[in-house]
Amino acid sequence: MNLQRAYRLLAVFYSLLLLIGLIALLAGGGTPLALAQLVVGGLAVVGLWGYVLQRGFMGPRMWRPLAGVLAVGAALQLFALLATSPDGVTATWMLTSAVFSALLVVILYRYGDRDQAIWATAKAIADGHRLETKLAGKAPLEGHRRDGGREASVRVVKAGSEYRTQVVRRRDGRQEEFDASFHHPATLVAFLEQFTELSVEDLTPAA
Repeated sequence: MNLQRAYRLLAVFYSLLLLIGLIALLAGGGTPLALAQLVVGGLAVVGLWGYVLQRGFMGPRMWRPLAGVLAVGAALQLFALLATSPDGVTATWMLTSAVFSALLVVILYRYGDRDQAIWATAKAIADGHRLETKLAGKAPLEGHRRDGGREASVRVVKAGSEYRTQVVRRRDGRQEEFDASFHHPATLVAFLEQFTELSVEDLTPAA
């Protein structure tokens, strides 16, 4: 069994757990806490399927915070389970939720990484391929843009599997410099367009 098939089976398993929990809740076997857990669990399963299918759902900004919520919730529930003596139904829900959250925390944290093609637009992916072609000659690329009182200069290199850029921006007599690195060229393209308004066409081999 390859890893992708294992992830799919895991997503199916968690989806079934969510369905069982929903049926139990509708049958009167849950609590208000269980309802909140099902809502959070439903969102987590959406993220899990997005990770498995390599599709971007709801934007990357929500998944790492959700992973944090799941981690904190699981820790609090395990602590409460050990420190108190809840009734059987509540204890079952708390333990199930904690176990349900364990793997999802890691997966959702990875899913929320913005430096992935799944979060890039089709145009950014196409421009990323063109950037890869330009960097195939191993020479660094440079670009410069001036717009009124604003000016931006960038230098892009490929180091191993990373794409690194140095950015210098000037505006109204002020200057800022910063570096950034990415694993996917499409993410770098989107970054340059957002922070410097430079496109792949503006980048040429350094002299």
